This record gives sequence, structure tokens and C-alpha cells, in this order.
Amino acid sequence: MIRTQVYLSEGNVARLRRLVATTGKTQSELIREAVDRLDTPVPDRITALRSARGLWAERDDLPDFEAIRREADDRLVRLFEEDV
Repeated sequence: MIRTQVYLSEGNVARLRRLVATTGKTQSELIREAVDRLDTPVPDRITALRSARGLWAERDDLPDFEAIRREADDRLVRLFEEDV
């Protein structure tokens, strides 16, 4: 490994110290991880959206979004009719 020196803002140092305390990792480990993450390619938006398609398809604990939307539409119609 190569030793290096960096300048951090007071806010950066405070956040880094909190991370050290909560993760149990050293400052150096956390900084290396951050650099590694910056170097990891991020998928473009379309690829990310396609990979998330159907993510919640099998879930049965979610509300009925169509019913929620119908209720909201009905309320908007009633409000509009009251104003006319």
C-alpha cells in the first residue's frame, strides 16, 4: 500500500469519526472503501429501471394502488365540482 495524505472538511471528519465508531472499521478502511465505490461503474438509468422491473410482483403485503388512485381521482372530481 502507498501512504497518502488528504485534507478533509470538519464535516467530513465528523462523519468519518461517526462511521469509525459505528462500523468498527479504521478511517483508512473506510476511505479505501469510498474510493473503491467511486470507481465502480454505475448502471445507466434505463438498465437500472429494467433490472428493477417486476421487483414487487410477488408481494401481497402492498396496498391496492389502483384503488388508492381511484379514491384520489374521485376526491379531485368532487372538489372540482364544488368549485364550479
